Amino acid sequence: MAAITGTSFLSASPTVYSGANTALNPAVQTIWSKEILFASMPILRFEQFAVKKTELGVQPGLTIHFMRYNNLGAASQLVEGVRLVPQALTASQFSIVVAEQGYAVATTEFLLNASFDDVMASAARLLGRNMALYLDGSCRDTLYQASSILYGYNKPALASSLRSDLAPYSHGTPATSTAQLSAGNYAFTTALVKDAVLTLASKNVPRLGDTYVSFIHPGQSRELRDDPEFIEVSKYAQPGSFMLGEIGRYNDCVFIETTQVYPSYVSGSTGATYYNGLVIGDNAFGHAISLPVELRDSGILDYGREHGLAWYAIWGLGLITDQSVCTLQTN
Repeated sequence: MAAITGTSFLSASPTVYSGANTALNPAVQTIWSKEILFASMPILRFEQFAVKKTELGVQPGLTIHFMRYNNLGAASQLVEGVRLVPQALTASQFSIVVAEQGYAVATTEFLLNASFDDVMASAARLLGRNMALYLDGSCRDTLYQASSILYGYNKPALASSLRSDLAPYSHGTPATSTAQLSAGNYAFTTALVKDAVLTLASKNVPRLGDTYVSFIHPGQSRELRDDPEFIEVSKYAQPGSFMLGEIGRYNDCVFIETTQVYPSYVSGSTGATYYNGLVIGDNAFGHAISLPVELRDSGILDYGREHGLAWYAIWGLGLITDQSVCTLQTN
């Protein structure tokens, strides 16, 4: 028998040898992993601060009304012999309109039986994420209806004679309009945080616990983290004792980071963008729920050959106290 050389039995492909009936390509199959991956999505943080009202029996027109008493007038010292004059109670009303909300997907009986994955379970998870994203975005858009807007600070360049560690204290001047943000260098600084806290505190806006709450984009928090007075959440809070998404605090304000604060384009500019951060106090906005979220199937369609799944709810969102919200526009 002839000797086999060191390389004569090898091939460029280990499954393709010379000779008849030796090609094994059909034996190499495509393998699908059973680990199901889902696309990334923003961190959802707004809805946890809504004032929730559940009204299962709404009036015709699907509008839920709330009454809010106004504060009483200033008291004064009484005078002997002068009768105390009673004052009238006054109140104001605001309302939230509820509407149907939902999203549906569909699949077939054939796919359910042919797929290695539990398609309906994955669809249910995707619907839950879809509902959360929609609700959180709706809460954010409700807060954007507030009228108070503050603008970022234009940080000037430090003179060469100054130390670099003084940079956080050189805040410059704030913009005065959204159009001015087209310059692209109006940052989210601690000076802006102080302005926002001053604005809310001056209006006697109650805090959420012992602080106000700010929602900011990671691009805004990047500038804020440079300030030595900013305190990271790990330095003051025990695990489980902080709010969802909380990254730190400064000047009686805690910060929650989320990409739900998305960039917008400055109107009339050539591609300049800015972020709409938010600072809120108590009773800023409400979430009126007529029917809580339910996961529903479509029943038997086409003799069971089609299957549908949807989340469905009846709710509404509304701005309760305009002065409890302040929008922070920065680059």
